[in-house]
Amino acid sequence: MATVTPRTLSGFMELLPAPQQQMERMMEILRTTYSRYGFTPLDTPVIEASEVLLAKGGGETEKQIYRFQKGDADLSLRFDLTVPLAKYVALHYNDLAFPFRRYQIGKVYRGERAQRGRFREFYQADIDIIGDGKLDITNEAEIPSIIYQTFTSLGLTRFQIRVNNRKILNGFYAMLGLTEQSGDIMRTVDKLDKIGAGKVRTCLTEDVGLTAEQADEIMRFISITGSNRQVLDALAGYQGRHELFDQGLEELNTVTRYLSAFGVPEENFAVDLTIARGLDYYTGTVYETTLLDHPEIGSVCSGGRYDNLAAYYTERQLPGVGISIGLTRLFYVLGEQGLLNPQLPTAPADVLILPMTQDLTPAIRLATRLRSAGVRTQLYTEQKKFKAKMNYADKLGVPYVVFLGDDEIAAGQVACKDMTSGEQTKLSFEDTLSRITQGLSQRNQGKVILE
Repeated sequence: MATVTPRTLSGFMELLPAPQQQMERMMEILRTTYSRYGFTPLDTPVIEASEVLLAKGGGETEKQIYRFQKGDADLSLRFDLTVPLAKYVALHYNDLAFPFRRYQIGKVYRGERAQRGRFREFYQADIDIIGDGKLDITNEAEIPSIIYQTFTSLGLTRFQIRVNNRKILNGFYAMLGLTEQSGDIMRTVDKLDKIGAGKVRTCLTEDVGLTAEQADEIMRFISITGSNRQVLDALAGYQGRHELFDQGLEELNTVTRYLSAFGVPEENFAVDLTIARGLDYYTGTVYETTLLDHPEIGSVCSGGRYDNLAAYYTERQLPGVGISIGLTRLFYVLGEQGLLNPQLPTAPADVLILPMTQDLTPAIRLATRLRSAGVRTQLYTEQKKFKAKMNYADKLGVPYVVFLGDDEIAAGQVACKDMTSGEQTKLSFEDTLSRITQGLSQRNQGKVILE
């Protein structure tokens, strides 16, 4: 029979067991943190009807979507978790309690060009709060505070959540008489980190069609920097010239004040007028999060306030605010930078039992007792040489190997080897269990990410 050469498609991540354990540990921290803030888990289908996913239509999204026919059905793979959420809330409106708070960690698919650090299949980790008719501004401060808590729990300290408000931008462009071009302007400004100020100005004049004076006015505006208080005070100088601008500034002041109350240090968030977010559905507060020591990575977490996302599925007003972590890309980049903690356990088991007797009953009973005590235990029963068994334990990275022979069974003891230190003991079950649990507790200390 002819064999097929195994391969993984370009743009699809496939991890070996140890890094997969690291990824699972990151996901568990996200789930734990999100749950602590009262978010419920949600899992929506990977495949949806194309008319549902593409209700808005057009743009880059439609070019990148994986779309196919199955019989008479026109189907597509989801390209984010936000649009399926909008469908879900509209569909199950009568069964949900509002504000509806959900988190979802799931794979999404985009048929863009695969390149280093960019994937066609990748995990997103989203949190969103959906209101019924209205949604209080406090939620727009709580969302980034959750990201602060999530990142610090992962082990990051040198990061910054950059905050702006689309109403400020739209109001400012309206002052310049550029309301119709505001979407194109914001998409252009959103590229500032990638292409630089000079090219942004060129794009504003050549591609968007602004005059040199208008482009210069915009560049001066987005260049307002300083402490959060200094930026907000500078913006106050524009008050009274447009109602939308004033509303946005009031919201930004509120979000900034509440972020401090939520316990986010000022060094971890900044008012940044260059943050626009390219997607059209954002209507208020917008966020981007960057790692201060690795600006080349770009935003690792972004989102914002939206008022009309569910408008394609329902006539009800369902405003929301949310933020998304590109988990696969973040994990990849952290690995490339050597920032994933190699000291944390990645083995699938805490203990490997090597029976040294023909009758496996005592070893099976020991495995059952260890598992009942919460210790992840694997029973090795393959008929191989002792060296091969120890090599297996070493390759998996199992921290403890237990030997159970006739002498141990007769004495009511357990022989246990610490694979890190090489120390071997022969103790009672209770004392061995205590030694293992204490050792595991020490091994599990520390954060997933090193800085």
